[in-house]
Amino acid sequence: MIITLATIGLWFTVAVLAIYTLRHYFFTLNRLFGKHRQPYVDIVAGEWPTVAVFVPAHNESAVIRDSLDALLAADYPRDRLVIVPVDDRSVDDTRNILLEYATRAPAQIRPHLRDGGTPGKAAALREAMELHEADIYLVFDADYIPGPRLVRQLVAPFFDPGVGAVMGRVVPMNVGSSLLTRLLDLERAGGYQVDQQARMNLGLVPQYGGTVGGVRRSALRQVGGWRIDSLAEDTDITYRLLLAGWEVVYQNRSECYEEVPETWPVRIRQIQRWAKGHNQVLSSYLGRLVRNPMRLPQRQVVDGVLLLGVFVVPLILILGWVCAITLFFAGAPPQWGPMAVLGVSSFNTIGNFAAFFQVAAASRLDGSRERIRVLPFLLLGFLVSTFAVARASASRSSWMKPKGVSWDKTERYRAPNGDRKAT
Repeated sequence: MIITLATIGLWFTVAVLAIYTLRHYFFTLNRLFGKHRQPYVDIVAGEWPTVAVFVPAHNESAVIRDSLDALLAADYPRDRLVIVPVDDRSVDDTRNILLEYATRAPAQIRPHLRDGGTPGKAAALREAMELHEADIYLVFDADYIPGPRLVRQLVAPFFDPGVGAVMGRVVPMNVGSSLLTRLLDLERAGGYQVDQQARMNLGLVPQYGGTVGGVRRSALRQVGGWRIDSLAEDTDITYRLLLAGWEVVYQNRSECYEEVPETWPVRIRQIQRWAKGHNQVLSSYLGRLVRNPMRLPQRQVVDGVLLLGVFVVPLILILGWVCAITLFFAGAPPQWGPMAVLGVSSFNTIGNFAAFFQVAAASRLDGSRERIRVLPFLLLGFLVSTFAVARASASRSSWMKPKGVSWDKTERYRAPNGDRKAT
């Protein structure tokens, strides 16, 4: 019985990994040789809609000035743009900084200050957005620094009445800080330059990532606004928009710059938070997506299911390793075929963490081939991600709505004076 169950588990693991491996290679080959679809980036003139840019902040005094300065320099009609930094009960100097900027640019910056209500990013956004009637809502994290043309680039796709949300590309700006930041730079490149853009090219399901993007106000209200009880409000809104018939698009040339984790404990907490939030969305929307009430194209249903499952793959991978070890010690005949596939696929199937082939292709597409010198070290990131995500996915809280909501953000590494904090 043990041998039979272990054999079934091993073949199941191999099948899942093979599907995700083929998905990664398909996306990569599309980016290298397929038609690049980015139909909105050349829009430079038109009747630009009104825009409200929201910057949710909780204890962000070290970084919020850079973000606000960049947004004030945005190349967008001033009479159609308002910047709404949202302070959610900060205990540092964040609120004073926002009031200072509001005094300097009262027509552009209109802070929303929270002292009560449900804490957290989603709740802060939901409350602030109810007070602004702009056509388009853009969202940037407080540590993100947008370029001057980014607002215009993110708004351009909304000229298409079927577009409900837009996502830009996230690029790390603290790449040289540690080995980890260099690895995350590679992973971000693979995830955006290849994975997101390939899904855009193929008419699949680009994912709205919660920042460096925007939503149409009418679409957001149609699907019920932000879910304040979700750990991954961005993935949640992606699927609600998809099931309501709205299109989510990705703008690869619309880049915004972020701080990525510089230490492994911070990185582990980040990906565990992502895994729990993503799996909650999986449990909420998998059935609805498969039943397909809007009669979505079959390719979007398949891609949507695979996207929902990316944080379960590490758990399945560990299951396969356990089954293989069990078969070895149980004296079962060697399973050379599935073991070979398991070994190769293990390095190519951790969805959001960018497969090796995708990373190398993204470096080539970006014209920055020298950074692939650290590619072998992705094995370290692969192992850390696999066990961290598996641990999060195996927990009961990964599949249930959180009992309480709080701010859980990545540590910042810039000091208020522009220097770097000691780490």
